[in-house]
Amino acid sequence: MGWMNRVGPALGAALAAMWLAGCGGDGPPPTDRDTTQGPVAGIEAAGAYAWKGIPFAKPPVGSLRWKAPVPATWSQRLQVTKFGNACLQNGRIYGPGSNNTYDGTIATTLNTPVGSEDCLTLNIWRPATQSAGLPVIFFVYGGSNISGYTADPVYDGTALAKAANAVVVTANYRVGPLGFFNLAQLKGGTDTAEDSGNFALLDILQVLKFIQGNAAVFGGDAGNVTLMGQSAGAINVWALMASPAAKGLFHKAVPISGGISLATNLPPGMIPTLNPASTYATQASTLLARLLIADGKAVDLASAQAYIATQSAADIAAYMRGKDAGTILGTLLAAGLTGSGPIPDGNLLPADPIAAMAAGRYNKMPVLASNTNEEGKLFAPFLTLLGGPAGFRITDAARFNMMAAFNPDAPSTLTEADILDPAYTPSTTAVTGWTAKANLLGSVFMSPSRDNVLNTLKTQQSNVWYYRFDWAQEPAPWNTIYGAAHAFDLPFLFGNFGPSLFSNAANSKANEPGRLALSSAMMASLAAFARNGDPNTAELGTSWQPWPAKLLFDATPAAKRITAQ
Repeated sequence: MGWMNRVGPALGAALAAMWLAGCGGDGPPPTDRDTTQGPVAGIEAAGAYAWKGIPFAKPPVGSLRWKAPVPATWSQRLQVTKFGNACLQNGRIYGPGSNNTYDGTIATTLNTPVGSEDCLTLNIWRPATQSAGLPVIFFVYGGSNISGYTADPVYDGTALAKAANAVVVTANYRVGPLGFFNLAQLKGGTDTAEDSGNFALLDILQVLKFIQGNAAVFGGDAGNVTLMGQSAGAINVWALMASPAAKGLFHKAVPISGGISLATNLPPGMIPTLNPASTYATQASTLLARLLIADGKAVDLASAQAYIATQSAADIAAYMRGKDAGTILGTLLAAGLTGSGPIPDGNLLPADPIAAMAAGRYNKMPVLASNTNEEGKLFAPFLTLLGGPAGFRITDAARFNMMAAFNPDAPSTLTEADILDPAYTPSTTAVTGWTAKANLLGSVFMSPSRDNVLNTLKTQQSNVWYYRFDWAQEPAPWNTIYGAAHAFDLPFLFGNFGPSLFSNAANSKANEPGRLALSSAMMASLAAFARNGDPNTAELGTSWQPWPAKLLFDATPAAKRITAQ
């Protein structure tokens, strides 16, 4: 290579690179990237590069259970071509089953532990191009903060990365009592963030720190990160907007179907989206007592509390970290203590996030929020809160199998009476019908928190947009059973319509033209927001004004129908 010395090292290196590229050479593949934590090798498929299962933190097991995530490091190039384990959770139809994906085992593992404590991994997609400086979209999954996993086919980032010309990131984070746990004996007194009990939020923060250190490695812009989440994921996005610890780590927020309101922020009778720290302290201490009773160290709650008083904090912490995690989940479920979510401890998360926002003490940024038009139709068990029976007459396992076997393109004898409790049929009955009752549930659950947080933000900033997802073109009877239910906008935002939990119930050949056109417009709008903080784009066909104005996303079977309100 004496010619390199004659032309100079810089020009020679450039010419050598061009020669190798032109000849097919032996340069590294484009999916080999070197992160700050170690080198990785991904895959190229369907016009995108993907890296799946990058460990952003060490497994939170043993002494690291109920600790802040500790960054993982490695020296050998990791083959990151498949999703990491779902975080340990009790099985639900929204969870991973036995095989960390959507398959029939979901119906056979309900209410039993699935996933693993060794689960803190992230996934990255980007277009298979050489473009740099791309916006980054980090999506946080939902699941009531007790379930969820990134290997859900709906969350595959390939289509969104290409449509938005963006880097798309998803990550597993701890859920349930492993993700949010407010037990006094676990607090070391030296780390206020860790002592908050918000281990799930700390996981998400660690992913945001990974993005800050590595966005450029994958062609992204660390100064343009959009944090997007749905349902519990949206609650977590709102929490991080209110958290001083998240300052500077993301720059735009897309909370979908979530809120951050305490009962004290809302009118009487409304269902809050955030509980006070005391609620989770009671949950944790009761769980500890139940475990001690099961182990024969106490006979009832009173004697369990007496036993706890004889133990040091270190003894209790060691006891809890030594317990089988599946036993912890099973005990929690049996005791009816399964609620989970951000803990407003006053440090990592303000004790009253809405009050903090009203005072301007939060991370100000453009916000694109949304709800579906019929949120309540996915919360059938909650109808007991309104004094009636649960909405579905069949079990989750039966409903899962019914949807899995459903053919959306064939005539069906299935009716809403096969699924809904008779108290709510026909669904169109005024006041007592399924649709009326589900809408009433939405009006006391999702809508109050939406209005509370958006109206609060509007006093501090103007760049707040809101849309409502109205699409309800599923084949019968799912068009009335689900309609525009909670989570039904997700396939449209990701451009993924199956196979997945609701795909057979929702997606037919008959509704495909309008469905795909609406999805394209929604992804284009998200792309515009991620690029410049404004969701307006020509593909919407109308002007979108900030909140309290709304944009309604809908479609006929044949075409998109987007209107301003």
